[in-house]
Amino acid sequence: MSRRLSVSLLCMAAAMTVSTTALAADPEHSFSGNLTIGSDYRFRGFTQTDYKPTIQGGIDYAHSSGFYVGNWNSNVSQTVFNGAPIEMDFYGGWKTEIEGFGLDLGVIYYYYPGTGEYDPDFKAKNFEAYIGGSYGPLSVKYSYAFTNFFGLEAPGIDTKGSQYLEIAGEFEVGTGLALVAQLGYQKVKNYDKLGGPKNSVWDYKLGMTWDIAGSGWMLGGFLVGTSDKDFFATGETSGRGAGRDGFVATLSKEF
Repeated sequence: MSRRLSVSLLCMAAAMTVSTTALAADPEHSFSGNLTIGSDYRFRGFTQTDYKPTIQGGIDYAHSSGFYVGNWNSNVSQTVFNGAPIEMDFYGGWKTEIEGFGLDLGVIYYYYPGTGEYDPDFKAKNFEAYIGGSYGPLSVKYSYAFTNFFGLEAPGIDTKGSQYLEIAGEFEVGTGLALVAQLGYQKVKNYDKLGGPKNSVWDYKLGMTWDIAGSGWMLGGFLVGTSDKDFFATGETSGRGAGRDGFVATLSKEF
């Protein structure tokens, strides 16, 4: 973990504590936070840390009307993101529930401070809009990219309009135990013209979470993989595929 990320997470935790205390009696405003330590950071099935450990954290503000904003951060491979050691996500949207059906509309910007260090012509970033629905333990979410997909482009070739569809479920199977399943489909526009093997790939996650002794600390274990492990490469000199099947362990807490 970089020192910059460590300091960022400490400051975020302090701000979250103060804000939560100040607004605890205000039903219109709420703050929450989250912290995760994991054996790997997988985004849509692909490692972002060269199969190495990760520490992640975020803070969210929500209004009683359904509007929300938030920030989430994680360490990433500097080689993959052209010198950036940290991913910072900024998002906002609106949520509501109608007779048990949940609706979520929003936008998210993936920001990588320091990107462009090795190659000034490539700067990683991504801006997406999303719409999600949920009912009971099931959820579905669709995302659409308005920028080049994480900076992927070439003269006369862009990746704007890339799309992602995710279907997920979380099912209680015992006290504090839950089964988690997710299937995703990523389409990267014109990726084959940029040297990619094709334009689309599937990813999956299947595993369990356990609320440790009802403490709110969640221990997770998941099998994660993709339909094409070489669709994206890691930042390592070996250039091995970033989407190989593997086991990911996490310890997380929401505050």
